[in-house]
Amino acid sequence: MPMSTDQVLPVVRVGEIASDKSAQRWLVEELWGASSVGVIGGAPKCAKTWLGLDMALSVATGTACLGKYAVPQPGPVLVYLAEDALLVVRERVAGMARHRGLDLSGVDIHVITAPVLRLDRGADRTRLLETTRRLRPRLLLLDPLVRLHGIDENNAGEVAELLAYFRSLQRQLDLSVLLVHHTRKNAAGGVAAGQGLRGSGDIHAFGDSNLYLRRTREHLVLSSEHRAAPAAAPVYLDLVATNAETTYLEVVAELREEKRRGLEEQVLDLLPQGTVLTRAKLRDCLAVQNERLGVALASLERVGRLCHTPAGWQRVD
Repeated sequence: MPMSTDQVLPVVRVGEIASDKSAQRWLVEELWGASSVGVIGGAPKCAKTWLGLDMALSVATGTACLGKYAVPQPGPVLVYLAEDALLVVRERVAGMARHRGLDLSGVDIHVITAPVLRLDRGADRTRLLETTRRLRPRLLLLDPLVRLHGIDENNAGEVAELLAYFRSLQRQLDLSVLLVHHTRKNAAGGVAAGQGLRGSGDIHAFGDSNLYLRRTREHLVLSSEHRAAPAAAPVYLDLVATNAETTYLEVVAELREEKRRGLEEQVLDLLPQGTVLTRAKLRDCLAVQNERLGVALASLERVGRLCHTPAGWQRVD
């Protein structure tokens, strides 16, 4: 039976694909690729929303994100913060703008004011698509993912279908989509944090650029991963609130040794005082071979840093 032309997929020789040497590689240099999808992941109260808004302000105004990372091509930003009142959103952005010497009236950030946005529903998907089509933002910030749907985040099929919608927005409108999402309790930093994102593993695999925040005793630590570029050096962050009217995030120092942290240090990070985790849970969080983990646990127990209880492993301080 002969095939009609509408049954054949369009193809092109690789050498005939138009190149654009002037295209911007980064939306935010070192942190977020141009026209990329991904997540800001971290435990509750780790300043994920602050980081998302800092990036939004930077993209909208062309000012450096966190005072460090340049924005090569600024443009409009569209945001939806499901857990924050509009007044709170305004005050957060206004404080960061004051710190940068910006007039809030000139900041090209558009805030969706709908009380509910359910992107597992066709009507709300259409509304968001048409809104982004009209505003043509460079960045769409949605915070947090869990408030945007009613699906089972552990169901790979349901999650994949939702993520496909975000990917379609990115491809149709050439914008970046940034989702704020929680990690599971006691998830580690860096790559392990990606594997510790709550719900289906498709959420981690989905990201072209992903950022992770975790809290140490003194600072926040920001790490990154990219599908098509090396990760930026991890950095320490502080939320500076000495003046309530100019609260902002800033980079305190680079943490170049973060990539070289040993497995034993990572195990201790997962076990703050009073936390007890099974070996299986530690292995899942660290994404490490069981044999390697066993060696690290035995070493820490031998020097008196860990003890094994009937409920699991516990730190000894």
